[in-house]
Amino acid sequence: MESVRAVLVDIDGVLTVSWRPLPGAVEALREIREAGYAVLLVTNTTSRTRASIARTLADAGFPVAAEDILTAPAATAAHLAEHSPGARCALLNSGDIAADLEGVTVVDPADGDAEPDVVLVGGAGPEFGYEALDRAFGHLQRGARLVAMHRNLYWRTAEGLRLDSGAFLAGLERAARVEAEITGKPARAFFEAALSRLGVGAGEAVMVGDDVESDVLGAQRAGITGVLVRTGKFRQETLDAADGTPGHVIDAFADLPVLLRGSAQQ
Repeated sequence: MESVRAVLVDIDGVLTVSWRPLPGAVEALREIREAGYAVLLVTNTTSRTRASIARTLADAGFPVAAEDILTAPAATAAHLAEHSPGARCALLNSGDIAADLEGVTVVDPADGDAEPDVVLVGGAGPEFGYEALDRAFGHLQRGARLVAMHRNLYWRTAEGLRLDSGAFLAGLERAARVEAEITGKPARAFFEAALSRLGVGAGEAVMVGDDVESDVLGAQRAGITGVLVRTGKFRQETLDAADGTPGHVIDAFADLPVLLRGSAQQ
């Protein structure tokens, strides 16, 4: 921790819940920036674009602009451009993320002649009905690749935990006997892209999140120090059953400046 120069931060469940700031989060992010740490918000959120997220956070007082955010859709666009240029994609997602899928060719699911090369799974919502999932299953049986922005099983809202696309993704994989390529957290390539954006090495960064698997252990497998917060989707039983141990566990993001100051003093 003494060598930390950059802080990667999940948004939902760490800075906000249902886009409302958690206590002390705005002040903590300002303090971290003023202390000279580079900051990048890294999120699997697939319901909004980076610009929309930045506006919402800035309106709530967070010192954030669109260039301070890396989303799973943006990482997915980069992945497809590198590995599947020109691929036709059938998108299954809740929310408008077109602006963050620059260069991706999305086919109209109602067009029976536009057989996709890739089934692209984003975040869950009302669109994940039987007809849509069965159509995606058909594409996979006919040879389409399965690419998913994340494997999150659920997320935290003001009303409680809500089911996410990871639950549906597992069913598609098993039914079609394929394995999805993951482009958001916890994919190593996602964290490496974040480090590259900030110009730091893995040993110079910490990742703060409420999801022990996708945020914290995923980052630690990429060599980044993980910090788990007990807010958002955090559940003690999930931590107890995890495949690894976070580098640090704190009550909330508001406690991060104290952790960073303590490490710097040591």
